[in-house]
Amino acid sequence: QVQLVESGGGLVQPGGSLRLSCAASGFNFSGYAINWYRQAPEKQREWVAAIGSGGRTNYAESVKGRFTASRDTAKNTGYLEMNSLKPEDAAVYYCKTPISGWGQGTQVSVSS
Repeated sequence: QVQLVESGGGLVQPGGSLRLSCAASGFNFSGYAINWYRQAPEKQREWVAAIGSGGRTNYAESVKGRFTASRDTAKNTGYLEMNSLKPEDAAVYYCKTPISGWGQGTQVSVSS
């Protein structure tokens, strides 16, 4: 069964950092891009970042310079390192590949 499981969310103060993980099971995602999305309450889901199969990354303007996407092929896991977090970064974060559905996401809260 193709599945992605996000983890690593939590509550941090503004300016803090978190590292999200996206663990794949049921398939080898080394050949697929991993996209990260987020959805804040009462807002549409938005694309945040992507890392291609070759490691090339792209970011939304709102997170560029603060977020870093990476992947560990041996562990079949993707990561999203988030630094200098702002209150507006608070959302449920999801990862996705072209052949997987949506996971349950992981909640990121940013508040003092």
